[in-house]
Amino acid sequence: MVEIKRRRSFEAGHRLKFMVLVDETPECDRAVHFAVRRAARLGARVVMLAVAEPPETMEWLGVGDAMRAEAEAETQARLEVLAAAARQAAGVDPELVVGTGERADAILRQIEADEDIAFLVLGAAAGSDGPGPLVTSIAGRSAGSFPVPVVIVPGALSEAEITALAG
Repeated sequence: MVEIKRRRSFEAGHRLKFMVLVDETPECDRAVHFAVRRAARLGARVVMLAVAEPPETMEWLGVGDAMRAEAEAETQARLEVLAAAARQAAGVDPELVVGTGERADAILRQIEADEDIAFLVLGAAAGSDGPGPLVTSIAGRSAGSFPVPVVIVPGALSEAEITALAG
């Protein structure tokens, strides 16, 4: 596990950041909307972290590097789409980060690298199958070890409801 440095977002010269974990689920859009609205209200910043997870089974075929590059390019494209939506919705220009490896490890590495990150924002599915694979995998395994609060945004909330809740 990564050792986490002291958070500095509250010190002079620093601005707190909301970090949104981006994935392909529909509820991710709700989490992004909440983070950018809240950041705009507080004069904060937003970091969008997406984790590229290329299949490891192709490594032995000698195509691992190509598949990794393809996964990272697809991940970057998803981030660009959400960044455009963030700029349109709240005038926030997010910092885009592509991580690799396991999600929880990538989250911890990014929090460790950026001492202004003050909140982790996740989108949760609203269906009867539970909160979705993202929240289940993060919350079940390591949410208690994150050095910042985890904000979970229900995917069933409308943009108007999220805007009202974000202040």
